Amino acid sequence: MTRLIGKADRSETPASTPKPIILETQGLTRHFGKVTAVNNISISVEEGEIFGLLGPNGAGKSTVIKMLTTLLPASAGKATLAGYDITHQSMAVRRVIGYVPQALSADGSLTGYENLLIFAKLYEIPSKHRERYIKEILAFMGLADATHRLVRNYSGGMIRKLEIAQSILHQPQILFLDEPTVGLDPLARTQVWQLVQKLCTDFGTTIFLTTHFLEEADNLCDRVVIMQRGEEITKGTPKDLKASLDKPNATLDDVFIHYTGDQLVSGVNYRDTARTRRTAQRLG
Repeated sequence: MTRLIGKADRSETPASTPKPIILETQGLTRHFGKVTAVNNISISVEEGEIFGLLGPNGAGKSTVIKMLTTLLPASAGKATLAGYDITHQSMAVRRVIGYVPQALSADGSLTGYENLLIFAKLYEIPSKHRERYIKEILAFMGLADATHRLVRNYSGGMIRKLEIAQSILHQPQILFLDEPTVGLDPLARTQVWQLVQKLCTDFGTTIFLTTHFLEEADNLCDRVVIMQRGEEITKGTPKDLKASLDKPNATLDDVFIHYTGDQLVSGVNYRDTARTRRTAQRLG
């Protein structure tokens, strides 16, 4: 996938050198009538990191992502992505991001190739390059053998890979993943996370994700923010947050329970995946 995503060269940047901030919010807030879904969220994300937004159902995680991807206007506060303001430069923001929502975005009545062709047209990829780019990205995702198979016959993990492929055809600087492994079996979850990690470590893509699987967030995320009832409760690296508990062998689950008093709970096909994601989306 050399054309779509150029491999990051970090050899000239010492580990101690601060990375550029690619995403920043200041007091980001969203009201729905009298209900405050997100209240005064201020975060920053460094270029090339995997950043996790954690919280129980209804914490406001999906609302944050929808504001950052310009699908939902903020009621107050501001945010910039790659230097673009989400309110005043929304079209520029959309050109530099990829977004994989909770809701099923692949069309089961089309093949994997046909789904990607639609997105290639939306991204205005020149027609003479589309076929090659699509084949490259399907191979990168491990879906080359399923290129011309109807998506309704894909497994849940294959569908998720296809949706990620859809979101990175245009080589985004930031990829948003809203509960990327919801409804997937353990093997499929592992495969999806391996791809996400490869996008970040090998190609320099910044990842902003929400997840219910805390041990995965612990292993994958450079930094996390924990939300509850629309507010930021705590943030930091998983290592620092676990150390703050002064508890031997503390886990990110322990951190989550400590700060929220709650606990997150963690082989499917197209229909099962669609149903599971609809439920997750409804719960927030």
